[in-house]
Amino acid sequence: MVKKVMIVDDDPGVIYTVKNGIEGLDKDYEITTVKSGQDCLNLLKDNKIPDLILLDIMMPEMSGWETYNKIKENNIWKNIPVVFLTARTDRIAKDAGGFLGDDYIEKPFKVPELKERIDKILKK
Repeated sequence: MVKKVMIVDDDPGVIYTVKNGIEGLDKDYEITTVKSGQDCLNLLKDNKIPDLILLDIMMPEMSGWETYNKIKENNIWKNIPVVFLTARTDRIAKDAGGFLGDDYIEKPFKVPELKERIDKILKK
């Protein structure tokens, strides 16, 4: 069964690393990439619903926190697991990300470890 993951990040390097890394490790993964919170919401509105969302916190225009809130306000999307993937390492971000999201992963990360954590969430 194909596992659909959407990565929302404004950094093309992170998008490239996650997409190619995870799809290279496991052909059962399909990674959709978007560069902003608004692009994420637009895909969700188009009924392109992933099994999990990897969400950067620090993005221009709409932050990951704002994107997360809009996802969770919608009855159709609110049960999509969200993993915060971010360079923010301060205590507030860690606490909020760990409490709100299904996981909180700091950049830089190792792709095999990221995949293991995604696998664990998707098995729930």
